[in-house]
Amino acid sequence: MTFGFEPDTPGIYRIGNKKQTKKLRIYSVSMIQRKDNELPFAISKQGMQFHHIGIPTNKHKPGERYIEKYKFYVSGFETSEYGIEWMRFDPDSPVSEIIQTVPHIAFKVSHLETAIQGKELIGEISVPSERVRTAMIIENGAPVEFIEFDEDTD
Repeated sequence: MTFGFEPDTPGIYRIGNKKQTKKLRIYSVSMIQRKDNELPFAISKQGMQFHHIGIPTNKHKPGERYIEKYKFYVSGFETSEYGIEWMRFDPDSPVSEIIQTVPHIAFKVSHLETAIQGKELIGEISVPSERVRTAMIIENGAPVEFIEFDEDTD
């Protein structure tokens, strides 16, 4: 297997053997120059799907549900038409300070390990509920959550 680049075409790489090669476009943060009418790279190029926005709060909200393992309350997700989730943390919550203080956006992904590859992780991959795995990264100074669902039916 060979891996090379096309010197006259920045960001285009070839992978494969001499008889059969495949072009692979490599994107980096410095290459992304999105126009106003274009979707974010994560959606348009990587196929991620918006899942929710998580907003930290210190105010009690109707319908709060307590997540004992992480010592915080969550509300709004089930009823929000636009995927808005409120999070209120106990003072001794083990959740990272940036997640407790800065809103995060969450994307549904097919492969969690692929989504986090080469990214700055906040903590570890977690399993907040059965058949769900999540990981959070830092992107441009803000937390981003990736969620992988095991949607196999038995």
